[in-house]
Amino acid sequence: MKKQLRVAVITISQKGYLGQREDRSGKYIVGYFKQKGWEISYYKIIPDDQKMISGELRQITDGLKADLILTTGGTGFSSLDVTPEATEEVIEKKVPGFSEIIRIEGQKKTPRSILSRGISGIRKSTLIINLPGSIKGVKDSLDLIYRPLPHGVDILTGRDTECGQGQD
Repeated sequence: MKKQLRVAVITISQKGYLGQREDRSGKYIVGYFKQKGWEISYYKIIPDDQKMISGELRQITDGLKADLILTTGGTGFSSLDVTPEATEEVIEKKVPGFSEIIRIEGQKKTPRSILSRGISGIRKSTLIINLPGSIKGVKDSLDLIYRPLPHGVDILTGRDTECGQGQD
């Protein structure tokens, strides 16, 4: 029997951290992955602080607390938006496909999709993906990227070794 896949969710929001705004995006991600049968191994709201974000990412990956980390928020053009920079500090390998498809396909729904600077990458045996901060952006993004996620994580973590088998 395969071990349950573990996901960590980090919401990056100054207002959310201060209790001035409900975290709809992070809660949506948690519910989405629970419904898919993943274990929610970590959930936290933190402020837009580059050192704090990179520290959380390191703590989760180095402590082997998750196979997948999804961040939401902090990917735009504001001076506070530093999630991609914090993620870049932590990752060891880039995995651009997830972020590319989110922007390219997202552009078909909203012209603002191109404004997301989110990145994706791997640290140790954990995949990290930056999602937008809006609830609509998160929903659209998860619909776009979910299908290959379980297999990608299985390959990354050694649960599966056959990348080309059983493709549609």
